[in-house]
Amino acid sequence: MWTRRLLFILPLAIFLIAGAFFLWGLDPERDPSAIPSALIDRPAPEFALSPIEGTEGPGLSTADLASEGVTLVNFFASWCLPCRAEHPLLVRLSQEDGVRIVGINYKDKPEEARKWLEELGDPYARIGADQDGRAAIEWGVTGVPETFIVDAQGRIRYRHIGPIHPNQLENEIQPRLQALRQ
Repeated sequence: MWTRRLLFILPLAIFLIAGAFFLWGLDPERDPSAIPSALIDRPAPEFALSPIEGTEGPGLSTADLASEGVTLVNFFASWCLPCRAEHPLLVRLSQEDGVRIVGINYKDKPEEARKWLEELGDPYARIGADQDGRAAIEWGVTGVPETFIVDAQGRIRYRHIGPIHPNQLENEIQPRLQALRQ
């Protein structure tokens, strides 16, 4: 008799406990994309990256960020599906007047990165290849895509974890870019 009740109660208890953990995880204060960055309002980390092998261009370094005004720095990779999803937004944003986007290609095969940029378009004014992931570590990147806004003095002013969605571009990123350019 107890065995039958236990066979009924045990799955129900497991389901209720799992449901409670699920609801607890939905709490907005536990949002993994809201991880604070220790780099906000600090100078961008020192780095010097060569261009993607087989491409023309100067690569990317810390000095390039401070010398060119407000810059959107986007960490991306060809193997990253969320990067592919946000890429059309970056292409569109790069065509707007006064928006400068640079890319850091994270742990990617050069031939794959070149093919990806040829296929989807290249919104980047400069691209540095972070083959060993060292620059990403210095920036505190938790995964790709990840995007930062750097002001004209080379200080990080904003960090966005994950792919950029149209509403985030319109309501968070573009207003910050405009405010920093003024």
